[in-house]
Amino acid sequence: MKIKSVRIKNFRSYKEEIKIEIGDLTTFVGKNDIGKSSILEVLDVFFNEGKGVIKIDKDDVNKSALSEGDDEIVISVEFEELPITLVIDSTNATTLQNEHLLNRDGNLEIIKKYPNGGKEKVFVKAFHPNNSQCRDLLRKTNTELRTILSSGNIECENRTINAVMRTAIWNHYIDSLQLEVIEIDVTKGDTKSIWEKLQEYLPLYSLFQSDRKNSDGDSEVQDPLQQAVKQILNNAELRILLSRVATEVETKLREVADSTLEKLNELNPDIADSLNPIIPSADNLKWIDVFKKVSIAGDEAIPINKRGSGIKRLILLSFFRAEAERRRTERNSPSIVYAIEEPETSQHTEHQKKLMTALLTLSQAANTQILLTTHSAVAVKELKFEHIRLVTQTGTTKTVEEVIPNQLPYPSLNEVNFLAFNEVTEEYHNELYGFIEAEGWLSNFINGKPTMNYNRVRNGNPITEQKVLTEYIRHQIHHPENTSNIRFTNAQLNDSIILMRNFIEEQP
Repeated sequence: MKIKSVRIKNFRSYKEEIKIEIGDLTTFVGKNDIGKSSILEVLDVFFNEGKGVIKIDKDDVNKSALSEGDDEIVISVEFEELPITLVIDSTNATTLQNEHLLNRDGNLEIIKKYPNGGKEKVFVKAFHPNNSQCRDLLRKTNTELRTILSSGNIECENRTINAVMRTAIWNHYIDSLQLEVIEIDVTKGDTKSIWEKLQEYLPLYSLFQSDRKNSDGDSEVQDPLQQAVKQILNNAELRILLSRVATEVETKLREVADSTLEKLNELNPDIADSLNPIIPSADNLKWIDVFKKVSIAGDEAIPINKRGSGIKRLILLSFFRAEAERRRTERNSPSIVYAIEEPETSQHTEHQKKLMTALLTLSQAANTQILLTTHSAVAVKELKFEHIRLVTQTGTTKTVEEVIPNQLPYPSLNEVNFLAFNEVTEEYHNELYGFIEAEGWLSNFINGKPTMNYNRVRNGNPITEQKVLTEYIRHQIHHPENTSNIRFTNAQLNDSIILMRNFIEEQP
């Protein structure tokens, strides 16, 4: 399964519900403290249930909502590329569609609610039958479903399989199902099995934080091999093989235990009768603990989480590149989401470009999604517009939206970086000036603005011309060989860009 969208309500600075579209590679850009990291962290809460990097608590509840009496955090994730079949009753396969567990758009939508930042409640938001004669069937026991069949004289080919009986009942009322969007609590009674089975299909979610403390206890996050172990052990064929090994070991242990008790029985039957071998079943073994010491270390056995930030990020870069290759050749790899805060941290420009290329490649592999936050204009320029989400705030209202043309009639990464990071560049100045000139607006733009002296040479003779600030900068950019003028400042470049943006905004 892959994430299609995320909804957040009352989590930290996100008071009103906000919907965020997610793709194979999604990068959140915006100013500091605007809420970019909160998006990655709220998903860690959702997927890892407090066992990941983030532990949710009452301080995560939006303070304004709390003052109004609303203390419930709500996280909703919509999934696409769903399993063809799944088992929610015993060993009998069914489909999410047949069980009416999909939303109006045909996707699976799981909602988690945290009253006062506490224990989660889980719901499936579904377009579901609400006719009193055939609703709440997912909560019915086998006996209750057979009773409905009998009382309604409903034909059913197999009254031992709950999924078959539910389908028969719904088909009987096909013209009067009264389908409505409802939230089905999957943490109560017989519906618990639905959530238990759905969890098996959820993607692995791995959050790499930019400011993670470098302690030994953080190795599962800092060392990519820990994540590799989780993915490898989740391989279906390998799990079957390990189960065989565990079963064989269990059989041998029981032979030893039984032989020991048999000998003890010869000496003291009373004691022998009071003893029983306790051997964990194969299903209860935690294979990941066997490999918990896996790591990458240097020649002096210095672990990765004790190395410098730049080195750690380079190792992470190499891990991503290796993963891209591995996942391209592996068919049944589990779905995984890599969430990375500020991948450019501690990297110079060239490494930033290589890292973004590696992430782009990895995002194209099957069953893989990448979520990023960044403050790097260099990183943004390596992306496509479909990869970018701009996080902004007006008053107390947050927006997270795909990047669309603003002042310019075409998508401009220079414009994205100006809006997201206040990055002032000559390239963006050229784009704005060129657009104004191409539209025939230049004379109107210049008219009435204060001018300044611009010195140049014409036919071998020095002359001084009057230019508005924008022209002054434009000429210096295009004629760096002319050193007769004082170089424009970054503040002047910013002022000129703002002047052009405001002018374009005013045009009909």
